[in-house]
Amino acid sequence: MAAQTGLSATGLVNCSDVSRPVALSAEAAPFTPLGTDSWRLGSSSDAEKQFSRCAARLRALRASSDQLREELNLLFDQILSENYNKTFEPSISIRPEDVCSLLKHASSLVPLSQEHLVIKLCQLVHHLLNQLKVIMDGQTLDVLVNYTTSALKECSTWTHSDVLLALSTIVYGNGPQCHQHLSDLLGEDGVLLLYSSPSQSNMELRRVALTCMANICLRIPGQPPLDDQCRSVSFNIFLKTLQSPKPPNTDELFYCMVIQAALKGLQCCLSGGKWKFGEGEELGSILASLKRLMFQGTPGVSVEWPAVLYPAPLPQYEGLFAPKPAEPPKPSEPPKDAVPGKTSGNKKRKSRGKGKKTSRGDDGEEDDREAVPALQRGGGREGGRDEAESKPSVLSLYPSWKRNSSDSEFSDPEGNAQSKLRLYHARVRQGALHCLLAVVKGVEKRTLYGYWSSFIPDSPTGGPPPLTLLTIILKDPSPKVRACALQVLSAMLDGSRQFLAVAEDTASPRTSYTPFSFSLATVVRELHRTLSLALLAETSPQTLTQVIKCLAYLVANAPYHRLRPGLLSPLWKQMRPYVRHRDANVRVSVLTLYGALVTTQAPLPEVQLLLRQPEGSSSSSAGSFTPQDSALSWRQRDGVSSPSHTPATPSQRSSCTHSPHVPRTPVEEDASSPWLLQLCVSLVTQPREDQSDSEGAGSGGGAALEPSPVRLEALQVMSHLVRGYFCLVQSCLCEIGQVSARCLRETDPSIQLHGAKLLEELGTGTIQQYRAENNVPESSRVPMSQVVLFWSEVLSGPLNGALQNEQHPTLQTCACDTLSSILPQAFAQLPDKTQLMCITVLLGLTYSENYMVKTAAVRALGIYILFPCLREDVMFVADTANTILAALDDRSPNVRAKAAWSLGNLTETLTVNMESVGVDFQEELSDMLLLRMLQAATKASGDKDRVKSSAVRALGNLLHFLRQSQLTRSAFQRPLEDAVRALVKTVQSEATMKVRWNACYGLGNAFRNPALPLESALWSCDAFSSLCHVVTSCKNFKVRIKSAAALAVPSRRSCYGDTKQFLCVWRSLATALENSEDTNDFLEYRYSASLRHTLSQALLHLLSVSQLQDMPALGASLAREEGSVIKEHLIKYVRAQEGGGDGEQREKDAVGDSVTPQQRVGGLQQTLIRLRGLKAEGEGRGEEERGKEVVVHFLEDLLKTCEEL
Repeated sequence: MAAQTGLSATGLVNCSDVSRPVALSAEAAPFTPLGTDSWRLGSSSDAEKQFSRCAARLRALRASSDQLREELNLLFDQILSENYNKTFEPSISIRPEDVCSLLKHASSLVPLSQEHLVIKLCQLVHHLLNQLKVIMDGQTLDVLVNYTTSALKECSTWTHSDVLLALSTIVYGNGPQCHQHLSDLLGEDGVLLLYSSPSQSNMELRRVALTCMANICLRIPGQPPLDDQCRSVSFNIFLKTLQSPKPPNTDELFYCMVIQAALKGLQCCLSGGKWKFGEGEELGSILASLKRLMFQGTPGVSVEWPAVLYPAPLPQYEGLFAPKPAEPPKPSEPPKDAVPGKTSGNKKRKSRGKGKKTSRGDDGEEDDREAVPALQRGGGREGGRDEAESKPSVLSLYPSWKRNSSDSEFSDPEGNAQSKLRLYHARVRQGALHCLLAVVKGVEKRTLYGYWSSFIPDSPTGGPPPLTLLTIILKDPSPKVRACALQVLSAMLDGSRQFLAVAEDTASPRTSYTPFSFSLATVVRELHRTLSLALLAETSPQTLTQVIKCLAYLVANAPYHRLRPGLLSPLWKQMRPYVRHRDANVRVSVLTLYGALVTTQAPLPEVQLLLRQPEGSSSSSAGSFTPQDSALSWRQRDGVSSPSHTPATPSQRSSCTHSPHVPRTPVEEDASSPWLLQLCVSLVTQPREDQSDSEGAGSGGGAALEPSPVRLEALQVMSHLVRGYFCLVQSCLCEIGQVSARCLRETDPSIQLHGAKLLEELGTGTIQQYRAENNVPESSRVPMSQVVLFWSEVLSGPLNGALQNEQHPTLQTCACDTLSSILPQAFAQLPDKTQLMCITVLLGLTYSENYMVKTAAVRALGIYILFPCLREDVMFVADTANTILAALDDRSPNVRAKAAWSLGNLTETLTVNMESVGVDFQEELSDMLLLRMLQAATKASGDKDRVKSSAVRALGNLLHFLRQSQLTRSAFQRPLEDAVRALVKTVQSEATMKVRWNACYGLGNAFRNPALPLESALWSCDAFSSLCHVVTSCKNFKVRIKSAAALAVPSRRSCYGDTKQFLCVWRSLATALENSEDTNDFLEYRYSASLRHTLSQALLHLLSVSQLQDMPALGASLAREEGSVIKEHLIKYVRAQEGGGDGEQREKDAVGDSVTPQQRVGGLQQTLIRLRGLKAEGEGRGEEERGKEVVVHFLEDLLKTCEEL
């Protein structure tokens, strides 16, 4: 229930207007002292004493007191005369309950018949609640809302402006708590609806009523949302206000204030949670209104704005009117490197920098000194591809706000009025963009893509240019408005990767039509062009930061691997000078952009070339010098455009003492060290000698390092470099490790954290190189000796301190992740004491009270258990198992999920050891520990899906590992049955597909254990039935693949049970093969080849183990039409034609099937020989013989066809 008026007075009157006398009204701004050392009433304690004295006297008054009116007048005046603004007087400590008590008592003393006192009381409410930021209790809120709503009903209209102002302050963020009064305010005949109506002639009342409605709709975080009906009523009023034309004979200034209040109200409605737009054209109407107001007051824009924007890929139909065009604009070539045309504004470029920046503040006033903005001059597109150089009527490439206003056509009084009007127009444009930002964030991305063409253009193709966000970014005179437009564009680009992924222009488009993919690619190129122009022209540091951030969003979402190369190189070079920008926020955003460049679709060939280029090869090229260099560069520029080997003059050498050029803009000495890596290392480690930037992180009397945000961003860029381009930085492995160690020794936890993350990325990059499937040649890998040396230094350095830093659990967590990124081969070569230290620390951290640390430690143990040098150590396996079992009972689902994952890894280690070590390992492992693991995994299979997924995998591995002697023990009988039934239940459940996939995998693993009693167990039938059901009916093809693979695992015919169960398996596989292409989900279709491959393998496996009693049913199946379908797929399988569409996935899904076509033919021949040798014994076996003949003939025909092809 914060009582603030951010949307009432302060939002409409700029602080710079405070010096002029304004009566206490809706226009009143909080009293501002002239300065910190200027006039004050004594001290802050005097103001508090004055308030206490007045409050005491006021509380002593009663309604029956003599001279009540005079006393109230005097006390109200005294309280109103004080400045309680905590912004200027932070030491003021007036208790909120004292303010609430005073206001409640005052409202009981002022009758509604005394209208002058009512006004003063309302001013007092606004004054105290606004300046002291009082959070009212429920009783005070109810009393004050009752009083003001009663005043609106009973007092004269001339008082309503002040009453509404007080009400807007009271209800600020308290809309849901005022529900009992909302019907009086927002009902059918509510006073707010009356005064906010477009038919209301009193613009001041209309503005304050809209502000009050906006404050009601404002949602404070943590509070419930406003009632949907009231919110909808307010929303419609705000939208109707924006769509209504300006009433005749209305002052433009007042109209702007009304529109601004409506925009803020609309923003509050849209920001109060996900907004459900009405049916039909409501969203299009909102966007159309906001787009019109985005250009409010922009000179030269005469547009027939549509009432509704429709989602369409084609450009909208609004355009600039040119009633008397002199002649059509002549198309010209696109500007190279954003060099402006020879217009009258060109001569101003040389003088900008020294004096211009200081004259442009951030309050928007400075923007309005431009009398004739460029849009007034007609023609041309944002950056002006179609501008004619000699035509003054055509839009100049150089933004209008860069020119001075010495040619103003107004006298001083007229200029002041025009300046104020331009300021209010700018605020309207800013408010419209804030609303548009709320719409972008509140509407589903897919819905919004249809409206992109209305706000983001593609390349100019002639004709009138569209008015878009890019127009504002390049041409709006207010830096705040430009920054808002950039925020909107950034929000639209954020998360658009899936949409932009369609873009492609590597091939020339067809002449008959332009494909949508090519249009999207053109949009990406136009965004690059426009933002590069904005980057060159922008001088406001805050807006410049937004430009660079917007470029980072574009780079992070655009599919450059599908676009013609050449977009990133100019941007890469253009950004280099900004690394030396005076403003730390700009430097941070530049590093963010570099991080996006080395992250997007890494490794990207164009970025690889850029990383290999030394600085001197491009620093003097076009586009690397920016107009801001003369004023905004705080490091020495003399060496920027000169290669490092150029001899320095004496003046240059002396200047280097003030500007550390060498550490700041390093030149690549050897080809193996990228310039960007050197830059980031220097930003993290080198002192910043220029102390003009007040944001530096000073340390005593020594030289200050870069500000912490710059260093953190540089460390993140280094991490991105290591992750995406490890091959380019691997030669600097030890140097980067030293940077990380230095960061870990610092006291700032954020720096320590990013240092540890950098170590983790280095370890992960090394592991990726040594993975066999990545096929990295040995000569290209980091030498093993260097990896061992690297980890020896890391583990003997400050990482141990991070592991034991209990005050910063996030750092401990990251340090655990770093330990888990050690290359297994390198771990084996570390000293025994180092290995023991790693294991001991991780085992100890699993008992941490912080769930993040415990999760990371359990995960690291789950990785260590796979290390070849540790997995055969029975003591380590037992210790790890006990730790994991304890973690499975943790109350945190994150800990349990990682514990289950680690248990899955541990049980896979058991199966590997069973094959590599043999029975000895199985005998050394405790039966009781195995039983506990089986019971824990069974229990975990009933947990949340992310726990269950790994638990069922572990169950399958354990059932595979158990020996005959264990399975026959009575202690294992019930847990064994429970484990299998848990797997069967999970296969049949409606859990996520990953869980069911793992459950099928688990059953298949269990079937591999020859000691498992599949022939006699009661649960065997349920296991096969569940797999048969899934293989034919599951919508997810990966689940079908795993179930088919599991059905093909049993190696003996007896495992499949009786003939009825065997035939059930056969029919299920045959039906699944016949329907292997039936799916409504295109994403599943890509797995259909792998599914057919696995099903064909399973059917041939069943034939290979079938017995004579199965022949009648098998022969009947193959003799029908079903047999021809099976034969067609088996031919493709034997000839290895299936699975080609997704070979990697096929190899993963078709378990163990990595045989050649010749081996498959050989297996088919062996099956045929075995079936021919089956002999029927006894009488009445004729049917079996006939069935055998059909099957044998089928296989002979299949084999002959395969051999012929």
